[in-house]
Amino acid sequence: MLCANCGTTRATAGEGLCDGCVTAAAHAPLPPPAPAVPVSGPVAVLRSPVGLSYAVTALLGAVVAADCFDLFALFRSRGQWAELASEGFSAVSDEDIDRAQTLLVWASQVGVPLVLVTGIVFIVWFFRVRRNAGVFAPDLQRRGAGWAIGSWFVPIGNFWLPRGIAVDVWAASRRDPYGLESAKREPKLVLDLWWTAWVASKLYAGFATYRYNKAEAPGEIRDALDLLITADLIDIAAAVLAILFVRALTRMQHLRATTPSPVSTDMATP
Repeated sequence: MLCANCGTTRATAGEGLCDGCVTAAAHAPLPPPAPAVPVSGPVAVLRSPVGLSYAVTALLGAVVAADCFDLFALFRSRGQWAELASEGFSAVSDEDIDRAQTLLVWASQVGVPLVLVTGIVFIVWFFRVRRNAGVFAPDLQRRGAGWAIGSWFVPIGNFWLPRGIAVDVWAASRRDPYGLESAKREPKLVLDLWWTAWVASKLYAGFATYRYNKAEAPGEIRDALDLLITADLIDIAAAVLAILFVRALTRMQHLRATTPSPVSTDMATP
């Protein structure tokens, strides 16, 4: 039987090769290693949400202060319209009514842009904690990080989509995302209370504003102002609960990032 490699010499080895081919194969240089395949796409890293949480907390506190100013204006206007409803237009002068209405306009001019700025900064913070959750426990995130921004702008869907993202982020930010004991130690009650109050404030404020815009008689305006007062109280509760939620989730992510783990982080110390 001839060598399977050279075909000229009798095969002597079990592989069907001759002695010369076996020796040549043993001394042949090893092939160069295959080049490493670069990883495509950005590498996810942790970024501290602490600084943003301070900004969100301060802005939410300013929203509470603006709501209190609005309450003052609403109570003043409500008292005047109550007198008009019970005693007639001679009970309150036109100048007093104009001053009360001007105060309401000022409160609105302060509150609307403040709420807008607060919403923008809150969404930036929300996107930051969602990106961190993708590092902590990516398999627990049911939606991509972009949904932490886009979900707020989905008509109707923004009443539940952001909450689902917040629930996933909360779970990933626990000290042990997969442990039942960690879930018991870090329940999401503050998240649920904040979201309930936020949805209630938006729905009730829309209803109260509609009634106020439709009111014509003094009694109707008085009753509509009562609704707006209630809406402000609900909004204050939602803002306070939002502060508690932001502080709690930020603290959880900071503790999670500073706990020894195989994942390298660049989280800053608050």
